[in-house]
Amino acid sequence: MITIVGAGLGGLTLARVLGANGIESVVYDLDASPHARHQGGMLDMHEESGQTALRAAGLYDEFTRHVLEGGDATRVLDKHATVLLEEEGNGERPEIERGALRDLLLYSLPEGIVRWNSRVVGVRPVDGGHELTFADGRTEVTELLVGADGAWSRIRPLVSPDQPVYSGLSFVEVRISANPHVAAVVGAGSLFALDDERGILAHREPGDEICAYVAVKKPESWATDPIGRDELAAHFADWHPDLRGIIGASEGELAPRPIYALPVGHRWERTAGVTLIGDAAHLMSPFAGEGANLAMQDGAELAQAIVAHPTDVEAALGAYEAAMFPRARQAAEESMANLVSLFEPHGARRLADMFLSFAAG
Repeated sequence: MITIVGAGLGGLTLARVLGANGIESVVYDLDASPHARHQGGMLDMHEESGQTALRAAGLYDEFTRHVLEGGDATRVLDKHATVLLEEEGNGERPEIERGALRDLLLYSLPEGIVRWNSRVVGVRPVDGGHELTFADGRTEVTELLVGADGAWSRIRPLVSPDQPVYSGLSFVEVRISANPHVAAVVGAGSLFALDDERGILAHREPGDEICAYVAVKKPESWATDPIGRDELAAHFADWHPDLRGIIGASEGELAPRPIYALPVGHRWERTAGVTLIGDAAHLMSPFAGEGANLAMQDGAELAQAIVAHPTDVEAALGAYEAAMFPRARQAAEESMANLVSLFEPHGARRLADMFLSFAAG
């Protein structure tokens, strides 16, 4: 039995591709139920990673039925609301709501594979593999353990002493419902408003909802205190009212999201019977757009390596890690460079030029 800790996109992709090849697994997750918390906003699926993983999982056609039409459109504005770039999507990186994508993977699995309310509080090597200890006192020994449990992975210390480090940038998530004016500012897909080391990054969701991330450079402790709308908007006092109005029009609780990352090039020596996928392996900022895509690619490729080496677990894990480490490094380097570049003065101009260079090939 293969034990996966974490029922995020990477862990579920791994379980799905394994199952499609006749290999059993079990997934443990700390959430009380599948919909115990909001899963986040929109994701663009890349052809070489997320889309390829969905094809390996046999779910690509169903995925296309959940894509937000026109959701891959892009607007780039400076703080004066000057439009520096406006592009319609071309369908190459279709957008899907994270929750819909997770449900697609989750409900493709046989009932009972995912064990909810199973918080791992301890793990140690034992004869025959690794022993997991859960919050309710249960224990389980597994021959092959996969940490798919995100930024603050309980499994990572088995292979690496590294922990995520604060990037210096914090997001505050805000949500807006059925507001035509804000919707017009954001456009059909994603909005990137950047200037003077600040940003408002927004995207359209199904049902006329807008999700935005207000980005500011602040000390790590800033996001631990309650944040009010007036305080948040004050950081954008010199911005155009249409952009500042995204904060004012938001509803509900403001959710701080400090941005952390593992060291660029994070890797480990081959450790018997255990490996990592997704953010547990290579947490990075969102400024390469690769997090969810890499997690799903990790899950699919790890499953394929296990299928290709049915009697040699270590060969499977070694083959997976040999391919994963360099691609994760490349994405992390891009993410780090973009975080620095976009949150300096005139970040919007640099982003617009970057998108134009992509279009030029």
